[in-house]
Amino acid sequence: MTLQQLNQLSDEDAGQQFRQCCSSERWVERMVESRPYHSAADLHAAADVHWRNLNEHDFLQAFDGHPKIGDVDSLKEKYRNTKALAAGEQSSVAVASDDVIQALAQGNREYEDKFGFIFIVCATGKSAAQMSELLQARLPNERAVELNNAAEEQRKIFHLRLEKLL
Repeated sequence: MTLQQLNQLSDEDAGQQFRQCCSSERWVERMVESRPYHSAADLHAAADVHWRNLNEHDFLQAFDGHPKIGDVDSLKEKYRNTKALAAGEQSSVAVASDDVIQALAQGNREYEDKFGFIFIVCATGKSAAQMSELLQARLPNERAVELNNAAEEQRKIFHLRLEKLL
C-alpha cells in the first residue's frame, strides 16, 4: 500500500490498517483523524505524538493486542516457525533450547503476575535467549518504570509495522 492509498481509504478501512500496527483504539482513532499524511516521516511523527498523549488504559489496550507468550508449547511453535525467516535476517539467531523456552515461559508468568500486563519487547532480531535475558533484567523494576519500558517497546513495534504497511 502506498501512503496515497492509505490517505484515500475510508475511515473504517484506515482504522483496520492502523489496528494492525497498534491495538489502542484511541491511537487508531487519532491516526485516522490525522490523515492525510504527506510523507512517511509525517506518518511516523504523528504516530509518536499520538502515542505520547495516551494514558495507561490506552497503553494496556495496546499491550492486550499482543499474543500472550506464556506456555511452553506456544513458545516452541513461535521459534520453530520464525527460525527460517530470522536466519535470513540475522544469521546469529540460534534455535531456542528447551531450557531457554522454559525460562522464558516462567519469566512471562512472573512478569504478568507482578505487573498485570504481558511482557512487551520489540522482538525483531532477538533470539529467545536474548528475550529471556531482557525479561529477567526488567522483572525487578517498579510497575511505573516497567509501564514506560513496555510503552517504549510498543512504540518500536508500531513503527516497524507502519514501515511494513507502506
